[in-house]
Amino acid sequence: MQQHPYFKGGRSTNSGGEALGEGGGVHQAASSSKRTEPIMPELMEQVVERENLIRAWRRVRANKGSPGVDRMTVEELTGYLREQWPRIREELLKGEYRPQPVKEVEIPKAGGGTRRLGIPTVLDRFTQQAILQVPDLIYDPTFSEHSYGFRPRRRGHQAVEAAKRYIAEGYEWVVDLDLEKFFDRVNQDVLMGRLAQRIGDKRVLRVIRRYLQAGIMVQGVVQERWEGTPQGGPLSPLLSNILLDELDKELERRGDRFCRYADDANIYVQSRRAGERVFASIERFLSQRLKLRVNREKSAVARHHERSFLGFGFTSGKVLKVKVSDKSLDRFKERIRAITRRSRGRSLAQIIEELGEYLRGWMGYYRLVETLSVLKELDGWIRRRLRCYLVKQWIKNCYTRAKNLVRLGVSPDQAWMVGMSRKGPWAMSNMKPLKVAVSNRFLAKQGFLGLVDQYQALAKAA
Repeated sequence: MQQHPYFKGGRSTNSGGEALGEGGGVHQAASSSKRTEPIMPELMEQVVERENLIRAWRRVRANKGSPGVDRMTVEELTGYLREQWPRIREELLKGEYRPQPVKEVEIPKAGGGTRRLGIPTVLDRFTQQAILQVPDLIYDPTFSEHSYGFRPRRRGHQAVEAAKRYIAEGYEWVVDLDLEKFFDRVNQDVLMGRLAQRIGDKRVLRVIRRYLQAGIMVQGVVQERWEGTPQGGPLSPLLSNILLDELDKELERRGDRFCRYADDANIYVQSRRAGERVFASIERFLSQRLKLRVNREKSAVARHHERSFLGFGFTSGKVLKVKVSDKSLDRFKERIRAITRRSRGRSLAQIIEELGEYLRGWMGYYRLVETLSVLKELDGWIRRRLRCYLVKQWIKNCYTRAKNLVRLGVSPDQAWMVGMSRKGPWAMSNMKPLKVAVSNRFLAKQGFLGLVDQYQALAKAA
């Protein structure tokens, strides 16, 4: 096992209560899901243990990521730790470590607008990761089985499969909850109160509070932060699960059927009336207990086929099937149009290579879909986009188009019929001679692998 040479000090990796040990104190504490009193008063000692730090260093190095406000890169972290780790370790053990402000980054949201991310420095990402790994072992075993986001061995696909089971059982109405700017509106006092119920080490609590209150660097000016948790640091997902676990427990107490992935929660009921009642009571609960607000514009009580969940939807026919949501299909087509835009000036081979990379990732996520006919339609549309792209490259004159078609096996008469056409590239792409020349087999030889083929390959491998 590769070792980081600069993490010295701390207890032996064989000591009791080690973060990564087999049967150590963390695992013993995690086994009791009913404990509410503070536990692990010496949590920080486990944070700075060598094995825990090596694990954190590897994770930060693997995740890479852009520099923070200090412009230090992941590659430069090792050299910095070589010189500064003894001081940083001492600050952590005394609870005096102070994170730097986060760098504000805005990324476009799928539904329009932007999402604010706070990118910590690479050093703060490392210390956050080291702190995260110990409480995560304490908290995760006590989380609800209906919570699927940012947890070991859990993923969004499991949430979608659970939602399908509820619908198949007759719970065809969904209470679709959207929390208004969740990461920006988290009440820090409420969150710290939840943490203090399980973490008895005040040094850890003090450092986490400083992470929450670390300012945001906006155009060179640091803005103070008194609410929310910066979305972009390693700790944020765990902190959100800790806070929203109280919502999960409340829904379990009521016997509701639900799935939650981070701040995206769906509750399944048997009627609109039941859904409206649940919506009103949960909205009160979130407001009064967790100081969170429901976004009424994006939340709704509706039939299952009228809403989407994690990019998926469900059919309304006699046979319940998982499908790609309408919004996800629109985003997919936007991306395909951008890749196959006729004015890009790249070769067909380059376009197919870029397209293949995107389609593999997309199909890997949407491999749960059961509407094969939609994938076939998308394949046909993508192939036509590729034919259109090729025709655009031949559009210099009639002779060029006809010559290329003949070269691809089209008879001279048909080739000149297309070559002399005054239709635009999109209309030409649907003409029979061009379909014969640039056939599915031709595109496959160029490296294009359609969605249906990828879907079937993934199904065989499963």
